Amino acid sequence: MRILSVVGARPQFVKLAPIAAAMKGRAEHLIVHTGQHYDSLMSDVFFQDLAIPAPDYNLGVGSGKHGKQTGAMLAGLEEIFEQERPDLVLVYGDTNSTLAAALAAVKLHIPVAHLEAGLRSFNRRMPEEHNRVLTDHASDLLLAPTDVAMTHLATEGLADKSVLVGDVMTDVLFKTRESLRARDEPLPTGLVSGGYYVSTIHRPDNTDDLARLQQIISSLSQLDRPVLLLAHPRLVDLAASHGIELETGAIRVGPPLAYPGLINAVMNSAGVITDSGGLQKEAFLLRVPCTTIRPETEWVETVELGWNVLVSEHLNTLADVVQRPHPEETSAAPYGTGAAAAAVVDAITSFGATRSQQPR
Repeated sequence: MRILSVVGARPQFVKLAPIAAAMKGRAEHLIVHTGQHYDSLMSDVFFQDLAIPAPDYNLGVGSGKHGKQTGAMLAGLEEIFEQERPDLVLVYGDTNSTLAAALAAVKLHIPVAHLEAGLRSFNRRMPEEHNRVLTDHASDLLLAPTDVAMTHLATEGLADKSVLVGDVMTDVLFKTRESLRARDEPLPTGLVSGGYYVSTIHRPDNTDDLARLQQIISSLSQLDRPVLLLAHPRLVDLAASHGIELETGAIRVGPPLAYPGLINAVMNSAGVITDSGGLQKEAFLLRVPCTTIRPETEWVETVELGWNVLVSEHLNTLADVVQRPHPEETSAAPYGTGAAAAAVVDAITSFGATRSQQPR
């Protein structure tokens, strides 16, 4: 069976790592990198650190407006799909790369499997929400990470195409955590274990409005410990255009970290403040308190279990939330035990075997 994975952004590279390993000896696996994230710290280093095979193709699309970026991906992917004729296209998460690959495959009558299907924020202001909903309804096989995701898919009439496989990012994180524990990985300069927070802010709702971004930076600057703000290039550019100084008060600005460095920084921190989807979950899996600057989350289990608190309108309460008492310990494993990638490959090969037996 020939399977073609399409990725383009940091979270997708992390998800790809265990899938690529699980594919070995079970299927022919091709990788297409759209180039949505093209900076070395957001792309190349993930392939190196996570031992992902080099992409067979790189479209080099780069950044741009949603329509232009997605259109360029569609054109490039269509040519590759026609040339390679995969038995199935595997798409990951909720980026423009995800939607473009799903649309290109559907137009060519190539089956699509969506990894991380069924997640919903129910916030249609987020481009990611449109991407994930449209991709789920275009796909032939829906690989869901949680019971909640399975419920969402059933509610939308997609139960017959859905399989609960667990969360592949859990596979990567557990492996990375054990590797870090086996060696003495240094922290960023000037930070001591338990004595700082880790923060990432990148979503348009938080960065594109001058007053809101100013309020977020002001709140972070007043926290009781140093804040390691891992500044996405987009945040740096927007702050500069707004005339906002990022490194102020408690804030210490640093570039995005390679995945092992990020996990090491989080697992040694006193807490995480973010608007990222993946980092909320990673903090929970590492049992590090998280504060999410958004009105909703796809990873509702992190909130229900007390390890994640949402802050959106009342940013003046951010300090109180971040500095809250430590959550109650839990042994809950809503995202699986670290064997999701094998379940994904099982589901895909089973789908392929069933499809090959159907009359054409």
